[in-house]
Amino acid sequence: MPEYTVPGVYIEESSNPPRPIEGVDTSTTGFLGNTERGMVLPTRVSSFGEFERSFGGDAGGASYLPVAVRGFFENGGARCYICRIASRSATLAEAVFGPHYKVQAIGPGAWGGRIFVRIDNATRLPGGFRLRVAYWAAEPTSDPREWFDGTSGSPAPDVAEDFDDLAVDASSPDHWAERLASSVLVRLVAGADAPSDASPAHGFSRLDGGDDGAAIDVQDFEGDSAGETRGLAALAGAPHADVSLVCAPGCPVDVARALIDHCEAMRYRLAVLDAPSEFPAEYDPRDAIGDSSCAALYAPWLVVLDTLDPAQRRTVPPSGHVAGVFARVDAERGVHKAPANEELRGVVGLATAINRDLQEALNSRSVNVIRNFPGKGPRVWGARTLSSDAQWKYVNVRRLMIFIERSIDVGTQWVVFEPNAEPTWKQVSDAVSRFLLKVWRSGALLGSTPEEAFFVRCDHTTMTQSDIDDGRLICVVGVAPVKPAEFIILRFAFGAR
Repeated sequence: MPEYTVPGVYIEESSNPPRPIEGVDTSTTGFLGNTERGMVLPTRVSSFGEFERSFGGDAGGASYLPVAVRGFFENGGARCYICRIASRSATLAEAVFGPHYKVQAIGPGAWGGRIFVRIDNATRLPGGFRLRVAYWAAEPTSDPREWFDGTSGSPAPDVAEDFDDLAVDASSPDHWAERLASSVLVRLVAGADAPSDASPAHGFSRLDGGDDGAAIDVQDFEGDSAGETRGLAALAGAPHADVSLVCAPGCPVDVARALIDHCEAMRYRLAVLDAPSEFPAEYDPRDAIGDSSCAALYAPWLVVLDTLDPAQRRTVPPSGHVAGVFARVDAERGVHKAPANEELRGVVGLATAINRDLQEALNSRSVNVIRNFPGKGPRVWGARTLSSDAQWKYVNVRRLMIFIERSIDVGTQWVVFEPNAEPTWKQVSDAVSRFLLKVWRSGALLGSTPEEAFFVRCDHTTMTQSDIDDGRLICVVGVAPVKPAEFIILRFAFGAR
């Protein structure tokens, strides 16, 4: 406490301001699937152009990830993590440059065999070196050396990188390890016995030894095998805590189950799943995949313009586009608004036309259908989870509770190791109440007054002396979430009153 000796006005800053709870992000999506190239660790991207730079274009075959990510951004998605799935038996392509260095493809697979590297003297930095990289999506039609020399008339590489004036001094801001961290093609690896002043040998080489390995299976998606952590196992760790939605476009049933298990274990995530490309009228996803409030399934597949050739059309699973709709609705209306009766952008048709009668059968089995309405285009026309529990029937209710629970979880971490007594209880109760008041004012909770919308209790009625002695602080929170008006019933009365 300062000592005041002169009359006047004194201003003091509080050293213990109130700790507000901020709402967490609800639309960052984790995508899993095969890509043309790239690393297998989760990579954050914020545009489709950024995705193409890091992972290439259409991977061909049954790889739907590129077009799903494009649909995500077209429909309002802002950011996502890409988990490239490669076989656990796939190998890296590499080339040796002297006794102490080798250049490796940034991710496993045969694609690395179309990477060419040239190392020369630095242009300006004495003792430094220059590393140039070129990658062709298809086998180059002429000697790649000609392109590096500037004499080739053949097509330029699909991706080229030039890192000049690289230093071998680890204290330099131009040290090669720092500069090459931005490469989307290669990494330079120094041997454990490399002298601190050693430089890679100069020369030209094609990377060799990359192989796609065995066919991809559910273990590759789970990513819990020995070696580098990848797939769902990598997406479960930091710094990917902001992921709220998980998609593996067009994945088989066993992978869909793995996604649900992952979301249930992580608590604060929802799996956005696809129905099979062809399904019978009696299709029931709860029988095929499982009963869970942490998943929502959509049908039918979409017809879109091909990524590589816009003159062609392609049939693709809807989950990526739907995840973009989730993000758009979250930004425009809030997570409490059902992501339904919303237009799907970038879609030119549906693989299967679903009429009212077919939707009646599918809706009761928690299949969220997409329908094409005259003058409105394709629209998401369902908002149910795969849960048979009526409490968790709707997607927006599940996601609103995820938002509330995770926001409070993150916003009250400061409480750990605080004194377990009335002053702390009041601070927790006030912080949670202020946060829920904002949620109620946004229209996410029922009730004409806050008292009808939520309650927060953190006192001797929620904790026994045994709880306090064991270090447990228990705060009981109740909320009344709004539910979507899925069935609109209008009753008209005619005649004089």
